[in-house]
Amino acid sequence: MKIAKTIAELKESRRQLQGSVGFVPTMGFLHEGHLSLVRQARAENASVIASIFVNPTQFGPNDDFSAYPRDTERDLALLKKESTDIVFMPEPPEMYPPNARSWVVVDGLTDGLEGGSRPGHFRGVTTIVTKLFNIVEPTRSYFGQKDVQQALVIQKMAQDLNMNLEVIICPTVRETDGLAMSSRNVYLVPEERQAALVLFQSLNLAQQLYSNGERSAERIRREMITLIEHEPRAEIDYVSIADTATLKELDKIGEKALVSLAVKVGKPRLLDNIVLGELI
Repeated sequence: MKIAKTIAELKESRRQLQGSVGFVPTMGFLHEGHLSLVRQARAENASVIASIFVNPTQFGPNDDFSAYPRDTERDLALLKKESTDIVFMPEPPEMYPPNARSWVVVDGLTDGLEGGSRPGHFRGVTTIVTKLFNIVEPTRSYFGQKDVQQALVIQKMAQDLNMNLEVIICPTVRETDGLAMSSRNVYLVPEERQAALVLFQSLNLAQQLYSNGERSAERIRREMITLIEHEPRAEIDYVSIADTATLKELDKIGEKALVSLAVKVGKPRLLDNIVLGELI
């Protein structure tokens, strides 16, 4: 496994690869969710490149950039075990030189949900992912459904800008009790870890109501909020039932809908989602 810390090193190593390249961009502190993406990339491509870069431009002034968990030695050991060919680990000045003035913005899809709660977040995400795509030149790139808005925004960006790659969205990986895996779960103390299950419980409630014939998005949303509010450690940011293509809020659910939520439990702000009706 080769480690590249500069763009020039990455490009030199990339030129030596033959056939298709699967790319998994990460911010490190890897868990089974990340590794599932690496395994799918390994299964579908001749070579695999992963990146580890905590991207400063997607963090707002009240976000946890400086405190974001990091364990590079462990991350590299895990990636080596999964037969990753190259790991790209740049420092911020390598990706954002002092004279950089360009940004990539996807309108519409970034207006609500995470975009509404974290202004400027997606500008940072789409810019860094564009830069990584340009540097790595992957055949396919893999993202998890847990950060579903991010995955859909990147998919739309790649389509709109005629990027020569396929963006693949992979299923959310969960703990045995249903909690979606996230690097920020490490912040949860035991009582908060138990309280965090309310996210998955509320999504299961939405699925149950939908399966029983409920099609009013407002009724399902209200039932979810009531359930979450019974957990005193949970603080709701948003509960959304939206169109899977536009991410606009729905009044009535048709063939499918994206149910997503952001809830703060203790220190971390946790995300989760399911798709009613069918997979994205």
